[in-house]
Order: sequence, then C-alpha cells, then structure tokens
Amino acid sequence: MDHSRVPVLEALQEFRRRGDVVFGPPAHGQGRGADRRVVDVVGMGVFASDVLMLNGLDDRRQSQGVLSQAQELMADAVGAEQAFFSTCGSSLSVKSAMISVAGPGEKLLVSRNAHKSVIAALIISGIDPVWVHPHFDEDLHLAHPPEPEDVRAALEANPDAKGMLLISPTDWGTCADIAGVAKVCHEYDVPLIVDEAWGAHLPFHDDLPTWGMSADADLVVTSVHKMGGAIEQSSTFHLQGGRIDPEVLQAREDLLGTTSSSSLVYATLDGWRRQMVEQGHELLDGAMARAGRIRAAVDALDGLQLMGQEVVRPQGAAELDPLAITIDVRPLGITGYQAGDWLRACCQVDVGSTDACRMGARITHAHGDQDEQRLVEALSRLVREAPTMERPPRVALPPGPSFEVETVMLPRDAFFGPAEQVPIDDAVGRVAAEMVSPYPPGVPVLAPGELVNTEVVEYLRTGVAAGMLIPDAADPEMTSLRVVAR
Repeated sequence: MDHSRVPVLEALQEFRRRGDVVFGPPAHGQGRGADRRVVDVVGMGVFASDVLMLNGLDDRRQSQGVLSQAQELMADAVGAEQAFFSTCGSSLSVKSAMISVAGPGEKLLVSRNAHKSVIAALIISGIDPVWVHPHFDEDLHLAHPPEPEDVRAALEANPDAKGMLLISPTDWGTCADIAGVAKVCHEYDVPLIVDEAWGAHLPFHDDLPTWGMSADADLVVTSVHKMGGAIEQSSTFHLQGGRIDPEVLQAREDLLGTTSSSSLVYATLDGWRRQMVEQGHELLDGAMARAGRIRAAVDALDGLQLMGQEVVRPQGAAELDPLAITIDVRPLGITGYQAGDWLRACCQVDVGSTDACRMGARITHAHGDQDEQRLVEALSRLVREAPTMERPPRVALPPGPSFEVETVMLPRDAFFGPAEQVPIDDAVGRVAAEMVSPYPPGVPVLAPGELVNTEVVEYLRTGVAAGMLIPDAADPEMTSLRVVAR
C-alpha cells in the first residue's frame, strides 16, 4: 500500500481549502468563536483541526472512505488483517475487546496484573474473571507476566472460558511469551486478547520485543499516545484470524465509544503510521542507542539499581523492552515516590511511574541529546542529595502470595450491590466493594469481589503514609474501606 498517503490529514487539508462554513458541531467554528485567552495557550491550530468526521472530513454517508482508508493503511503497517481507531483511549478499547469475547456470567481468563480499566470492564459487563496470577519477584517486589503453562492450567480447570486477556509489556517493561500463550489458547480454540498499551512501537523494529500480531494473538489493543507519536486518548485495535468477529467488535466499540470522535486523534494516528513506516526503524535505532547510554550511566551511579536482562528467565520476563528504564531506589534509603517528586520539584524532570521501591522512565524517538543529559544529570544529583532527604515511613511489602486474594463474588455484584464503609481494620475478612488502585501505574491491589486480608490492608495503609496515591478509593487515605454489606 502507498504509505505516503494520510487520508485523514488529506481530508483535513481539503476541508480547510474549501473553506466550509459549518452549522453544526463543534460550536467554536474551527476557532472563530474560541476565547482568545485559550487560543493564546493552545494555538489556533488545535481548533482549526477539530472537525467532525460526518459532514466535515467526510460526508454523512462517509462515502469518501476517509477513516476506512486510514485504518486499512494502519493494519498493513503493523501486519494485522484489520485495524480500528479509537478516540477514547485504550481504557475504552480494552473494555470493547473483552465484551467482544465474553458476556455476562461467562468466564474470561485475565492476568491479575491488569490495569484498572480491565477491572472496570469486568464490573460493567458482568464477566466472571478467572485470574491467572503473574509470577512475583520477591527481591524486586514486582510482578512478571504469567507463562503459557499458567494459562494451560487455567484453561484445563475452566474449559468453559471464552478466552484470555494478557498484559504485555507491563508498566515496567517486562514482556510475556505472547506466542506461547497464543499457542495454548488456540489449542483450546479460544482467542487471545493482548493489552499491549505500552507496545505501539514494537511492530517497527526487529530488535524490540515481539509484537502481538507477529506472535499470533487474535486481538491487540495499543495506546499510541504512550510509546507512539499520536496525542492523548489515541488507541487502536488490531485484529487477525477468525476467532473474534470484526462486526461484533465494531458493535461493542460503538456501544461504549463516543459518537463525536476527535479528528485530532484520528489525524495524529494517521500521521504517526506514515512516520513509522517511512522513518520508524531509524528513529527507534536512535531511541535504543540513547536508552543504552542512559542505562550505562545509571549503572555507574551508586545507590541506583537498574532492572536489566537478569529478569529474563523462567518465572520472570520472556523479554524486556530496552526503552523502559526501571530504577530501584531503595539502596538510597528513599522510596520511588520521593524520588519522582524530588526530580519534578528540583530538576523539572518528570518520570512516568513510581512505587514504594522504584521509578520508571520511558525513552521514545522524541527524546534528544538535551533530554538525555537532563535525565542523567538529575539522577546523579538525586544520588548526591538522597542522604539529606527525610527517611520515609516503612512500607509493609507483603510476599507475593498475599496479593493473590480470593475472589468470592462477581466484580459487578460486589460493586453494584449493597455496601458500607468500615474502618480499615474491620475490612479484613470482608469482601471489597470498590477498586483500590495505587496510581500510577493503576493496577488494583483490591478489586470488587475479592476477600480483604491483613497483609494487603497493612501494605495500603503504610503505602499511603509513604506517599502512595489511591485516587479511585472512596477513602484515598485508607483509614476506611468500602465493603459488601452483610
């Protein structure tokens, strides 16, 4: 296919050339009615590019095929049979994917290190989750993806399961054996969905971890804003094979998605695909070289422990994304929360994820030499100044099995049923009625329907005292918890 074409961007240019006067949304009239004070901050181009697809970039019948052509080009670029754009982020895309495979009361295998959007899908849909627990690294206090034999055991125990949802890469860059899991799923003739939110870059360089479509996954969801070049909320579905009906997927997405899709998202998805096809290998070569230099610099700093290829092993990761820089700061006597806050406040360097043990920085093709220098200098300064920082309260890091809490109710039933707010100590032995997700990265420690245990309560309570943020809980301070009413 001709990847110099960018159908959405071309349609936007043509819209501007024609000078259409619109008597429908958006009401700002391509910026003519926008507050000048807003325009001064975000620029007129944002408003000028905000055009509806229907009776805007295309006619009401979409007879020009603007969006369908752009999606066909995306599918060709990444080796999928079909691709679908979403303008509501992968938080919506993963929900659409899950309800395309399983329905209310039906079982779906789900890797328990899933993002809160996956748990939200279970709540909304009434799907019965069969948790496939990741492998817990006690030294790093980190969860690695489940392995093919874990999936096989779950399918043998639950032959009525409709499919599997796997997360790869994780927020810290560890990747699953997607091909091995796909092979097991297909032996049982069920589809594999991969939540590959952090993997938009993977199809465009052979030295990066395996891309889900190349590993025979049936449906892959990517967040292009995370590791690609499109704006926030840009997401794509990639589909192949016959185990998931594309018409069902479109219908499920239509059920949840917006009827006012953002042309800004469509346009940047379209342009990013062209950029990656034409320049992606070279750009990612540069990003990996830069990440390699940063890794070498971090390795040379006393007190910072860089996660590297040592985690690629049985019961660990199948692969590691070299662009994910994961740094354990515990030897400095501080938490990842402190490190991230200090870097932002004192060095104007913002890292992506932090927890009690570590912080994570992602290197992309957008970073330049000055960015590399800023990060290395900031980390060097962090090492020098860490001894002067206040010692954090102890976080009660429980052993891995303590996180494998028992599910005793459907997440939907627990979430929507009668509930009460009880003191946190009284929640032990009760059934959680809410999500409790330290953010970022947003993986729930507790999901609705799970039985609360002492270790998890102590971890959450001490974690909040040390800087953990839990924005989705009714009581973010963790003095109380919402549980199913007796």
